[in-house]
Amino acid sequence: MELSNIEPQIIWKNFSKLNAVPRPSKKEEKVIAFIKEFGENLGLETTVDEVGNVIIKKPATAGMENRKSIVLQSHLDMVCQKNSDVNFDFETEGIKMEIDGDWVKAKGTTLGADNGLGVATIMSILESSDIPHPDLEALFTIDEETGMTGALGLKPGQLTGQILLNLDTEEDDEIDIGCAGGIDVTITQNYETEAANGQIVRFEIKGLQGGHSGMDIHKGFGNANIILGRLLYKGLEKENIQLISIDGGGLRNAIPREAVAIVSVRNAQEFILEVTELKKEILEEFATIEAGLHINIENTTSSEKALSEADSKKIILALKSLHNGVYRMSPDVKDLVESSNNVARVELKGGALKILNLSRSSVESSKYSVAEQLKSVAELAGMNVEFSGSYPGWKPKPGSEIVQLMEKIYVEKFNEKPHVVACHAGLECGIIGANYPEMEMVSFGPTIRGAHSPDEKANITSAQKFWAFTKDILANIPLK
Repeated sequence: MELSNIEPQIIWKNFSKLNAVPRPSKKEEKVIAFIKEFGENLGLETTVDEVGNVIIKKPATAGMENRKSIVLQSHLDMVCQKNSDVNFDFETEGIKMEIDGDWVKAKGTTLGADNGLGVATIMSILESSDIPHPDLEALFTIDEETGMTGALGLKPGQLTGQILLNLDTEEDDEIDIGCAGGIDVTITQNYETEAANGQIVRFEIKGLQGGHSGMDIHKGFGNANIILGRLLYKGLEKENIQLISIDGGGLRNAIPREAVAIVSVRNAQEFILEVTELKKEILEEFATIEAGLHINIENTTSSEKALSEADSKKIILALKSLHNGVYRMSPDVKDLVESSNNVARVELKGGALKILNLSRSSVESSKYSVAEQLKSVAELAGMNVEFSGSYPGWKPKPGSEIVQLMEKIYVEKFNEKPHVVACHAGLECGIIGANYPEMEMVSFGPTIRGAHSPDEKANITSAQKFWAFTKDILANIPLK
């Protein structure tokens, strides 16, 4: 079955067009031009602000002029992750999609349903001629996934809408009214290198699920960098280690699926036996949730220089000590992660070390508590630490008029109550709300699984439900 034959056809048509355009975070020039041309071809007022956000305005349909004005918002960029055996260039190629039962997925890469389905939905409303709606402002932001610089660059006064509908969540039975803020914690150091004085051993961790470092952080998924740190630390018990290189993880907001390290040890046979015992225990620990986990430890060769044993030990101890996963659960909202950290990327090459973290929290003081814990560990190990990219959370307002309206429509339409929640992911609502404090905000979306990983997939039946829900919301927006 072709995607163009799936209902609602208008959504999948626009999603297919969008996914034909390369749109990595921070490299959105092509998709900005695509959306700008889309709006202009419809004859709608279309502007691109100084950071690259696209705003398209559409007047109210007949009879809806006296309703509150709406901002429909989604982000244009996507997380670019692929399996190691897939040859794919996110900067030049369109996503290759396929249908698997009731799901749409990509062939070995992220799908871009986060947030492409939201973008496609807004496109569908803009080009429609038979969907009732108030005055609309479609806001397509850039760079949500790697810094939220689009939302941060949106200036006061650019929008006039009274209600913002953010189409960027991943469970179709949830109405999201709050989210976590975040901060990037970057650890760096440069080390002198020397000749390796032992035998070369290669570690490889692969086959983990990965996933979204906010939405999935509480699920117990394996983090390849943390598993690598455990194995290296175990090796320190019997053997001095010289680190040669580490290449683990990728983007800050994706739980690392793979990691590779090359090390030098004086007695490789004994060293491999020692860490293989821990390998067996780790595989047993994760057998239920990470059935695809593979850990390979083997002799190899390398002509590259290594770090000293003393510097290598500092790095291994730091990697073993950095907090990863849930830091604190919310005492106020049941089952909500309040604070967490993702040790997202570990890179050691030619003596240059870089460790990337994304710390999240719905409480600003707790966000900095997590970041400062990481800073303390790194500085004890003689490393440099930089905080950057801080963005605020979004405080829930469960009694707002739009939330009550959406709950009522959901119950009437689907004969069940929705889950009104706050999430641990970073949504742009908190940032936009800082410049538009009077604007009511809600986030919702279709069901997506495996976001930020090559296992990402979008549910077809859920997209139909989401489309029907969105149209009913627009048709029933309150009076001004």
